[in-house]
Amino acid sequence: MSFTGVMRPGHAAIRVLDMDESVTYYTERMGLMKTDEDDQGRVYLKAWDELDCFSIVLREADSPGIDYTGYKTFSRADMDELVGKLEDYGIDIEWIAEGELNNCGERARFQTPSGHSFELYSEKKQIGDGLGRTNPNPWPEGLKGMQVYRFDHVLLYGPNIIETTKIFTDVLGFDLTERVLTPEGEMNVTFVSCSNKAHDLAFVEYPEPNKLHHVSFMLMTWEEVLRAADLMSMHDISIDIGPTRHGITRGRTIYFFDPSGNRNEVFCGDYTWYPDREPITWTAEELGRAIFYHDRRLNENFLTVVT
Repeated sequence: MSFTGVMRPGHAAIRVLDMDESVTYYTERMGLMKTDEDDQGRVYLKAWDELDCFSIVLREADSPGIDYTGYKTFSRADMDELVGKLEDYGIDIEWIAEGELNNCGERARFQTPSGHSFELYSEKKQIGDGLGRTNPNPWPEGLKGMQVYRFDHVLLYGPNIIETTKIFTDVLGFDLTERVLTPEGEMNVTFVSCSNKAHDLAFVEYPEPNKLHHVSFMLMTWEEVLRAADLMSMHDISIDIGPTRHGITRGRTIYFFDPSGNRNEVFCGDYTWYPDREPITWTAEELGRAIFYHDRRLNENFLTVVT
């Protein structure tokens, strides 16, 4: 696949209530690696198979949630072109200086009608995965916890998701891969991809703006998801639901909470998306099977608890 424009999710900036407790959780339990800390007290983390120097930024705050999500473009020229398209669409851009996040280039931040902040950037220091790029081993020794290997996506709750989704599909070049329709035929859940993954971002219609449902990390196999569930019980991590399977995206998954109450997911398995496919549609009467394919029942806690 020839990548231009937006390549992938690059980072999520997460608010936590206690930094020390959160760093222990994300490094020792999730298996992320601490790579940096700045003079604002923010902590930078990466998954083991990511080359860029961070994908998660933790900021201590009075309330949990998400500050913004960043997406990496293929080049600076692509970034500038997309910023121009956003401005032509009527979206205001806030320029964030190079180095405001350690080892990250200039970022173009914008807000969507759902109340969320997003940003585009094209440059971030690469520190590698410890394996090298010549004759590498398949994985590094000394991995911890669940051994997540990639920050994968976020699912966000907020109002006006149809308008928000159009920004990503009509302006930024994402594809709509899956959607859920209300009984009246309106979209109230959307999944979009900037790659050939089933999704890189998802939205759910919700009355309050700027809410986080979950931050998701990729594992290799179903056995690794089950091992993650074992670790959650070993360390008294609060499990929301699972292990189970989604109908939407086909992902095999478990949901759980970090010490601040932010929901996390580890999952494996989806399908390969190509832009010549039509979106998959789920109807309201099959919503239970769409979300939890095995139980085929909705879980009120899963649908309503957000940060």
